[in-house]
Amino acid sequence: MIVAISISPTGGDETGGVSDSVARAVKVIRDSGLPCETNAMFTNIEGEWDEIMAVVKQAVDVVAETSPRVGLVLKADIRPGFTGQLAAKVDRVEAVLTDEG
Repeated sequence: MIVAISISPTGGDETGGVSDSVARAVKVIRDSGLPCETNAMFTNIEGEWDEIMAVVKQAVDVVAETSPRVGLVLKADIRPGFTGQLAAKVDRVEAVLTDEG
């Protein structure tokens, strides 16, 4: 499965930024060893249900250490039997775009 998550504290720095908290959450995810990628809005994680959810909980917990309230947005693509889809899904779309070009 692939899960896209966004974790954010309720408050930010003096400019409203949340980069420090987000970076701590992303570090937990990267340190998990699961395939992942981070973009401007989400971090995508690929793996099995239980291992991903354990990492999501750890990432939320690390943000909760410095914020009394944490927001979590989670979207999942559950497709048993498929791996390597972080890149493969994008490659399929790019192939269609190349064929249309």
